Amino acid sequence: MRELTTIEADGVRLPGKLIETLSRWRRPVVIGHVRPDTDCLGAMFAVASTWPGAPGKARVSLPEGSVSRRLRFLTDWADMPLASDADFAEADGFVVVDTAKKSRCNVNRTLGEDWSDGRPVVNVDHHTSNTQFGDLNWVDAQAGSACELVYRLVRLAERPMPELVASYLYAGIHSDTVGFSLQSTTSSALHAAADLVDSGARVAEIGEKLCRSQSKPEFDLNRIIYDNTRVVADGRLAYSCASYDEIKAAGCSFADIDDQAEIPRSLEGILMAILFTEGKQGKTRLNLRGEGGLEVLEFARELGGGGHAQAAGAILEASIEEAVARVVPLATAMLDRQG
Repeated sequence: MRELTTIEADGVRLPGKLIETLSRWRRPVVIGHVRPDTDCLGAMFAVASTWPGAPGKARVSLPEGSVSRRLRFLTDWADMPLASDADFAEADGFVVVDTAKKSRCNVNRTLGEDWSDGRPVVNVDHHTSNTQFGDLNWVDAQAGSACELVYRLVRLAERPMPELVASYLYAGIHSDTVGFSLQSTTSSALHAAADLVDSGARVAEIGEKLCRSQSKPEFDLNRIIYDNTRVVADGRLAYSCASYDEIKAAGCSFADIDDQAEIPRSLEGILMAILFTEGKQGKTRLNLRGEGGLEVLEFARELGGGGHAQAAGAILEASIEEAVARVVPLATAMLDRQG
């Protein structure tokens, strides 16, 4: 049964039983999406820190190899126990953040698809394509990040905002708005960021870790993506790709693929950017970005994916070559229809 009753304060609306439910759980497990980004990790750690259950009983689900080297500073800061299969079996509830579908939850494969096993799931997310898979769902597609939602939740619950929690949340808001440069940078996001700075968020350290701390393998991978960038459709579409062999040759793994979609996106005058990456041979991930007001979510849905209006994605059972040959003409046709 999904909770429909809401509470509201200072313009923030959320399911009425959400805070009560989180406060009642003694052995919660906090989950994000596969290949968690900064926003996902920040929201996970902030929730687990604010609603820790019985002393030392909260766990975060981060299967081995799922966090990129660049974001391990967040896991080092958090130093939280990782959820084992036994922790899942003993959990009295699950908090899933920044995740649109249950099938995208980042859990150990040994648990199977029915890892919740009838126990309550709280779903806190900002994806337009969210499927409302939780027993309690708080989905606000107008929020620029999951961390902005968790910030509102912490404040509405009148919980403390220690420096570390402020840092997690600031990092997520900064990252998902691409340094406060996207349309999702609302006054609400800026007010939240300012409050988090006042609460002690490690602004300079976060900026250095997110923007100026590339490893040599990551630098080499970026160089490959720059070299592979192509512009088509009369300058309206830029795309790039990295094959499984190229990612491996650079010394990276699929967990290291995240913000590289900003490379083709950075070209002046484009309306759409696409990054094709082959994390596993024969399986290609698409990162889609829209510029100039162009929305890409419906296009992602046509390819079996989802996301946000101007930042979406999909996974195709195809090689890089097959994916490019299929998707680029479809994207060009879409742009032609847009005029």
